[in-house]
Amino acid sequence: MHTTTAPPLIITMGDPAGIGPEIIIKAVISGKLDKVLLRLVVAGDVAIMQRAAALFSDNITMEDNGTEVCLRIDQRRLRINPMSQLQPEQIPFGQIQNVCGKAMLDYIEWACAQCRNGQAAAMITAPIHKEAIHAAGCEFPGHTELLAKRCGVEKVVMMLGGSRLKVCLVTTHMALRDVPDAVTAQELDATLRVTNAAFRSYFTGHNPKIAVLALNPHAGEGGMFGDEEQRVIAPAIARALAAGMNVSGPHSADTLFHFAAQGQYDAVVCMYHDQGLIPLKLLHFDDGVNVTLGLPIIRTSVDHGTAYDVAGTGNASCASLIAAVEMAEEMAQKRAIGKEKNDDR
Repeated sequence: MHTTTAPPLIITMGDPAGIGPEIIIKAVISGKLDKVLLRLVVAGDVAIMQRAAALFSDNITMEDNGTEVCLRIDQRRLRINPMSQLQPEQIPFGQIQNVCGKAMLDYIEWACAQCRNGQAAAMITAPIHKEAIHAAGCEFPGHTELLAKRCGVEKVVMMLGGSRLKVCLVTTHMALRDVPDAVTAQELDATLRVTNAAFRSYFTGHNPKIAVLALNPHAGEGGMFGDEEQRVIAPAIARALAAGMNVSGPHSADTLFHFAAQGQYDAVVCMYHDQGLIPLKLLHFDDGVNVTLGLPIIRTSVDHGTAYDVAGTGNASCASLIAAVEMAEEMAQKRAIGKEKNDDR
């Protein structure tokens, strides 16, 4: 039974031509979201959601109360806030269109505003197509940069995680040859600060145990394989320890993940994209969640793209979306508990 008085969780529909609409429907009819207590509302398009529902059922009805549309699929229902009025016959699956890019941006902007003003507990984002939002005039490369700008935040951290492993990235999407120069004292300090604060608020409720990885093999082997550990990473760890954070390292990446996956660390701070994402996807390929740390709002996302090649087939997995909804609710609950404790002081 969903709680109707508390602020809802908003799911943005993502690309109307991608798998976002159908994985939302698939997640709802799976019954795996029934245990989510907060009300779910999709920021999206009613006709596109109906098309997605038709992939799975012939028993579809609709109720419109003037503010929200309630889509009933078999025995379950899904609330939709209509943010666009697209014509499905003009939106073929798997094709980039400017009108879809504009719709995606509208969904995100509304959900962000609702979270910022306290009208929503969190936002969960289905995948968008970056080329489509650029074609619609978006100046940002994706969700993360847009949300950071709207929230007035300069530094955010990309976290990807599941129940067994959570990784946070110092650098994200860049050529491997550029990574050493990007692993700076400033970036490390900021990443550790944001990670520590976010985990205290949303995951652990206490000082999290954070492992910091080395950049080079065998943590540089005393400088034989590179000096970034001695020159940049170890001093950043020392500063974090002096600030009261529970951090350790630099750890060699080829051994640390074995212990992290056993629960010995709350978070692993990784120097570059594949260093963190390869072990994460080995453990959580289907149910990994992308979280933007450092925002004043909660934003979780699926850990995959629009999958144009399978859009419209109904075969896309909804496991990551289910995990993203569950994590968003857990984070909202942890935040509420922390606020209550602070209010009682």
